[in-house]
This record gives sequence, structure tokens and C-alpha cells, in this order.
Amino acid sequence: MKELFPLHGIVTVLNTPFDQNNRVDLGALQRNVEEAIKAGVVGFLVPAMASEVLKLSVSERLSMVDRVLQTVNGKVPVFAGSGGVSLSESRKILKSYLDLGCCHVLFQLPFSTSTQFKKDFINLADLGPEVIMLQDWDATGYGLPDELIMDLFESVPAFQCLKVETVPSGIKYSNIIRLSKGQLHVSGGWAVSQMPEALLRGVHAFMPTGMHWIYTWIFNEFYQGHEKSAVSLFNELLPVLAFSNQHLDISIHFFKRLLWKQGIYPTPNVRNPILPFDTIHEAIADELIEKVIKMENDIKFQ
Repeated sequence: MKELFPLHGIVTVLNTPFDQNNRVDLGALQRNVEEAIKAGVVGFLVPAMASEVLKLSVSERLSMVDRVLQTVNGKVPVFAGSGGVSLSESRKILKSYLDLGCCHVLFQLPFSTSTQFKKDFINLADLGPEVIMLQDWDATGYGLPDELIMDLFESVPAFQCLKVETVPSGIKYSNIIRLSKGQLHVSGGWAVSQMPEALLRGVHAFMPTGMHWIYTWIFNEFYQGHEKSAVSLFNELLPVLAFSNQHLDISIHFFKRLLWKQGIYPTPNVRNPILPFDTIHEAIADELIEKVIKMENDIKFQ
């Protein structure tokens, strides 16, 4: 039987900082990573959907992963997102990550049939990553069949982690933890607005974007047995989540704006195509950002 991968807490998904000329700002990325480590996160995922990954060149992706690896310097795991527009591109990106020395990777693959999915998964796994995290993404439904996930878990030794981003996610968390006897590491992601439910169901980690101090405090308080205080702080966060989680593009806009207001990113810039973020959005966001900054400062000074 596999041992549970030792990742318990908040794994932050990193937004991509752009400068005034639309170039990736690696110094700003490093500042974000350093702040997240101070807050107590236990890992990083980069690049991913929140990183606008499909708008990044392969060289940009590699430079970001390399900078995060250097900044982290082995303190916590760094998972590199290997999703490409085709299987061959994903293989090329994955090999480049491995050549950088990044042995933890995230697979995001299209699903048509279980047979096809398993074949593509093994095709990538054969390149030899040490730890594979699979992203189970489905914005409209239940996601990958449980039987397929368990088949892969039992047949591919490197497959140790599952990031669940299905609608809804709760039953999926519980089913996978039960079927794997708690040995497949389960993380929550997009369903952060149901974070207390995920914690009650026993997820091993949560993978949100930004707000490092708040999320780590909620997670740690809950698992230290202080459920009421964890849920109380989470409830203060609900207006922020209601606004930012209305769409992935709005979330990207919001958290980049937060990082900009915090002085971590040089701009709140995003790359097109993306949904617009108009002056009304900005006004609402700025009020919520003031709330987030106050909450984080209260945590830091406790």
C-alpha cells in the first residue's frame, strides 16, 4: 500500500505577474512566493489555470517554475503544471520540467473515454516524474469516474495526489478518500467557497489563490481542533469569495489586483483574451481588498 504523500495544509496556486510591457516579472513572482512561505503554505502549484497558463509561452512557464524552485530551495514541494494543447506538447513541457529538476508535476488531460485517458496518463507518467498530481477538473459535473481514478492510483506508483475541482466536490472528496483508504492525497481547489465542508470531509490540503495568511490560519485552526474559530474567520471571508469566485477570469483579475495593492506585483495586468473587469468591478474589488488586507494584518500581529 502506498504511503500518504506528506502534504497537509495550503498549497497556493500562483498568479502570473506581468510588468507594464506585458512581460512576466520573475522578481514579483519571487516576492509572492516568499510572502506565502512566511504565511506557512506547504507547497506551490505553477503554472495553472489561475496563472493564465494557456497564454504563457513554454519558455515563460519554464522560467517561472525555475524561479519558484530556486526561491523555495527545497523547503516545500513545487508542482509544475504540464497541461498542453496536445499530448505531444504536454510531453515536451513535462520533459523540460524534469530537466529543470522539478520532480513534482500536475497532469491535466482531456477526457473522452477511460481507455483513452489511462493511455494518455501512462504515456506522460512513463517520462518518470517522482510524484504526479492529477487535476480532476469539471466545471459542470462530477468529473472523472471514481473507478478510473482508483485504477490509475493502483497501477501508477507515482500517482499520489488528486486535485478535485468538480461541481459539486463534496461527495467526490469523501468517495476518493474512502476508496483509497485515505492513501490517495486529496486536495480541494476551485470549491474554496465550500472550504469548511471540505475540511469536515477530511481533505489533506487546499489549493486556493492568494490570501496566504488567511487560508493557512483557517486550515491550521481547523485541524488543531478550533473548528468554531476557523469557520468564524471563513465566514468573514464569504463576501470576498462570493465576488471573486463568480468566474475564473474575475478571480484572476481580483487576486492580481490584491497582489498589486499589497505591493507584491507591479501591476494588476492580465493577458487577453479574458473577461473584462470594469470600473464597477474595480470599486467592489477595492473595498473587499481593504477587508482582506485588514484581516491578514490582524493575523500577522496576533
